[in-house]
Amino acid sequence: MASEKIVIGFLGAGGIARSHAYALNSLKYFYTEVPEIELEAVCSARIESSNAFAAKFGFNKSLTLDEFIVNTNINTILILGPNHVHFEHLKLAIEMTSVKRIYLEKPVCSTLEEELEMAQMAVSSGKQIQVGFQYLQTASVREAMAFWNTGTLGNPLHFDLKYYHGDYLQKTYREKRMSRLTSAPDGGAMADLGSHGISLLMAFLGENLQITSAFQAGSFTDVPGDSDLFSSISLIHPENLAAGLLSASRISSGTGDLVSFEIYAEKGMLRYSSHTVDYFEYYLEETGLWTRQVVGSNYSPITSFPSAHVPPGWLRSMIHAHYIFLGGNDSKTFIPDLNHGLAVQRLVRETAVHLLTYRNLIQNHGKK
Repeated sequence: MASEKIVIGFLGAGGIARSHAYALNSLKYFYTEVPEIELEAVCSARIESSNAFAAKFGFNKSLTLDEFIVNTNINTILILGPNHVHFEHLKLAIEMTSVKRIYLEKPVCSTLEEELEMAQMAVSSGKQIQVGFQYLQTASVREAMAFWNTGTLGNPLHFDLKYYHGDYLQKTYREKRMSRLTSAPDGGAMADLGSHGISLLMAFLGENLQITSAFQAGSFTDVPGDSDLFSSISLIHPENLAAGLLSASRISSGTGDLVSFEIYAEKGMLRYSSHTVDYFEYYLEETGLWTRQVVGSNYSPITSFPSAHVPPGWLRSMIHAHYIFLGGNDSKTFIPDLNHGLAVQRLVRETAVHLLTYRNLIQNHGKK
């Protein structure tokens, strides 16, 4: 773990910022070795939100952006604002000489120009940068990846990943979250949800996945047509020719919050679903047997709190993400650095291009 005192600043004071505050305050319950943490400052576009957040969650002060970037007490920054400000906030954080580590929520940026400049930052910044793909730290996903990396199942053949929920079916929900309904790749289901799925697939299969096509579905009069409510992309791995689909949806009724994936390989298959978060399963052709690998909240040997058999929740993976971010050692984990975030963003951006082609095709078809 980091040996010096961690002095934290938040750029953003919305719902995801509340989750991060919870995770940071919970570290001491789950892990024996935790550095001293001080919540120094919070900054958001609305000073009223910043003031309320700082008071409620124990930050020393609420600051304007100009005040925040000259605060030399801060050595750790969490970038938690809207998607379109991630790039500018990362630039500002890197320029702060006192800052050593940066936690950047996904998606990392919104345009190709920002991607190219970020790629230079990844090489030259000298800062530790971790991207917020917390599903990688889910206990069962962590163990499934460790099993996959043994090579027992052989080379991948094809795959399928879904990240579905249905909240945006409700007009009242859409009205509260219009900032997430901007044009792809800044907004939409693939940027918001699919980026997690792309990250998971890349962690298992490699970051050189290529997109071949995309389509979208669902339309509401209050949602721009270029902000995908449901989208699906076909992907291929150019080295081994493994191929499959990845779908992201905000309008899938009855699913709750569902993350599921299946990877079919030469010697068997592996699958996971957040609806059965306690375990992952795999099948071996050699034996003809299914194995259900029960994981629960097991992060052994790092921690045994609260207990391996206790069901984990979404916030548990975020707590572990912060443990890794602050220097915790976990040989089983995949750490999403800025290069990983940019690999994910490449596919998010290319999805937007393919969706435009699809919309034009549908529009022209309708004119016939």
